[in-house]
Amino acid sequence: MKGKSKKGRDQRSFNVDLANQRIERLFEMAAEVYPERPDLADRYVDIARRISMRHRVSIPRELKRNVCKDCYAYLRPGSNARVRADGHNVVITCLKCGGVRRYPYK
Repeated sequence: MKGKSKKGRDQRSFNVDLANQRIERLFEMAAEVYPERPDLADRYVDIARRISMRHRVSIPRELKRNVCKDCYAYLRPGSNARVRADGHNVVITCLKCGGVRRYPYK
């Protein structure tokens, strides 16, 4: 079997870096626009998800926690998300669809 050429690996790393930059920028834009246009913030999150799937790049953990896994809405604690500490977990509830996510902490 032939291995990938160096040029192919360089192109892949370039695409991955560019995808990561775009994902981070889209989440920044979603945070900026959320107070005026929550629907546009949700659209930015959708675009970021599609970029991550297309380029097989995972969304960073701190950004991923700002997205409802059920309805893919951009979550802003206190506005459309409820955050509670429950013993050993942080419980984030989406107020749009009612989806609940639990994250353990020590």
